Amino acid sequence: MKKSIRIFSILTLIGCSSAFGQTPNAFERPNILCILVDDLGYGDLSIQGALDMNTPEIDNLAKQGLTFTNFYANSTVCSPSRASLLTGKYPDMVGVPGVIRQIPEDNWGNLSDESLLISEVLKENGYATAMVGKWHLGLQNPDTPNKKGFGLFKGFLGDMMDDYWTHRRGGINWMRHNETEVDPKGHATDIFTDWAIEYLNDQKNASRPFFLYLAYNAPHFPIQPPQEWLQKVIERDSNISEKRAKNVALIEHLDYNIGRIMQVLKESGLDKNTLVVFTSDNGGALRFAQSNDPLRGGKQDMYEGGIRVPTFFYWKNKIKPNTRTHNLALLMDLFPTFCKVAGIDPPANIDGINLLPSLLGNPQITDDRYVFWVRREGWHYGGKAYYAARYKDFKLVQNTPYAPLEIYNLKNDPYEEQPLTPTEVALYEDLRFQLQNHIRKSGAVPWQ
Repeated sequence: MKKSIRIFSILTLIGCSSAFGQTPNAFERPNILCILVDDLGYGDLSIQGALDMNTPEIDNLAKQGLTFTNFYANSTVCSPSRASLLTGKYPDMVGVPGVIRQIPEDNWGNLSDESLLISEVLKENGYATAMVGKWHLGLQNPDTPNKKGFGLFKGFLGDMMDDYWTHRRGGINWMRHNETEVDPKGHATDIFTDWAIEYLNDQKNASRPFFLYLAYNAPHFPIQPPQEWLQKVIERDSNISEKRAKNVALIEHLDYNIGRIMQVLKESGLDKNTLVVFTSDNGGALRFAQSNDPLRGGKQDMYEGGIRVPTFFYWKNKIKPNTRTHNLALLMDLFPTFCKVAGIDPPANIDGINLLPSLLGNPQITDDRYVFWVRREGWHYGGKAYYAARYKDFKLVQNTPYAPLEIYNLKNDPYEEQPLTPTEVALYEDLRFQLQNHIRKSGAVPWQ
């Protein structure tokens, strides 16, 4: 049975102090917009160093807010990272160590019925809750957005789309408006943006704050930008490869749509009290010419390029513009952070930590903890799991289930070029033990 959630009444709100030293009420609590993109490489934004790409809208979001230079997805692939973002826990602690798929033989996760999502917490504490876009945490009840605290769902239940224009996966249409199958026309990135804008416009004069989780499929493969966007890239750079040009165009098209969202927030006045988070579920896929420069590796790797992701927080008049922090943070930290932003005490049994002090520019130590990454998969992985673990600057890596453990000092070797020997690192055995203990605990959670 789920732990009971403290529901705020108006009297309770009036009697407590907010994180900003003011007295909040139901109408002052901030809106929360969490934008999650899919497979965005660490180096695939112009503000992140991409010289062949123009992403002014996302760049502007970063310039007006706070950049986390050491922000991580909780896994090297989609479903586990999404599970961590929404539950505040390690993915294998909520039954999602791998990718959830519609074919049973290719399925490596099942969201625990005991899991408690941030949408449920916020909804029971007076927030309107909505999700637009890619769900990827279950295809039928009770593992669907409407059963997990989202009052509105307009999006795609499945994993990747086989085509951005037809929105099918293995011939099945997973597009839904709540629990009703729908078949919209157009590019998925445009459709999800249209739906998000429709929701934001509905919230202009609402009497309660909202939580909108906007999860794009882009720039996940298949790399299918609209033709006019691809043509612009080719005309700009005649020497660019076709594969790279398609990826650049798909991301620039995504960037344009992020700009549409931010323009609506501004024009409606919602931006005056809305926390906006932009992040990705894992690194870019190297075989599709996505870039994680200057980091090593990419999607599916436990090296930095597979798990460190571009992440920006914008909150007008709360977060100081054009600031950066090197504090360690993960997707699972968003759950308790959103709780604190909303004036709610996070559940005691989550794994993430509250990042609000960092957002407000206050000193915060975030790396004095052991953190872990996991992914279980079939194919050449043989149904086995592989892991990484970190404490402060030291990172333990097993990049496939059959690879040996490696350990790096990320402070001295940020690109993971020189693995240390176990005897060189006093922390080596401790990190191994902590990872072993995590694996033992997660073994009690069913995922099939």
